[in-house]
Amino acid sequence: MRPLDEAETTAVFEKLFKFTGNNLKNIVENPSHEGPDPNPGRYCFRLHKNRVYYVSESLVKRATNIARPKLVSLGTCIGKFTHGGKFHLTIQALSLVAANARHKVWIKPTSEMSFLYGNHVLKGGLGRITDSIAPGDGVVVYSMSDVPLGFGVAAKSTQDCRKLDPNGIVVLHQSDIGEYLRMEDEL
Repeated sequence: MRPLDEAETTAVFEKLFKFTGNNLKNIVENPSHEGPDPNPGRYCFRLHKNRVYYVSESLVKRATNIARPKLVSLGTCIGKFTHGGKFHLTIQALSLVAANARHKVWIKPTSEMSFLYGNHVLKGGLGRITDSIAPGDGVVVYSMSDVPLGFGVAAKSTQDCRKLDPNGIVVLHQSDIGEYLRMEDEL
C-alpha cells in the first residue's frame, strides 16, 4: 500500500470533483477519530493493487506490520485504476459521495428496481431533480425516501428534462447498490 503519485491524485480528485464540486474539501479535510491518539487524525488515499482506498492515517500506521502481498484491503475502496490508466469510482464510494453530493436526482418507487438492475434513469421514473445540472455532471441517485441508490452521469440538463418525452434518458447509469448481488464473486 502506497500513497498516490501526482498523476493518480489528479485523476482521483477530478472524478470526485465531478460528483462533489467544492465539497471535495470536506472529504480531504475530514478528521479521523480512530486509533489510540486523543488528537484527531486525517483521512488519506492509498493505492494497493490498482485500487484506491480512503483510510485513516492511524490505520495506515498500524497496517505497516502486515506484508504487502498478505494485505487484502484497508479502509474503504472508493475506486480502481483501469489498465489504460483511467480511474473509475466503485459502489463502495457511494456513502462518501452521497454525503457530499452537489447534484441529486430522486426516482419514483416504480423505477427503483429498474435502476438497481443496471438500467439508466428515464424521464418517466424521475421524481425530483436539483437545479443547474449540466450534461456530463456527476449525479447521485436517491429513492424518494432519501436512500442513496447509486450514481451516474447526467445525460440532459435540468431544463432539457422538462421538455423530454417519458422514455428519454435523464441519467446514464454508472453504479448502483444492486451490484453487491450481481457481482458478488468479484467484490
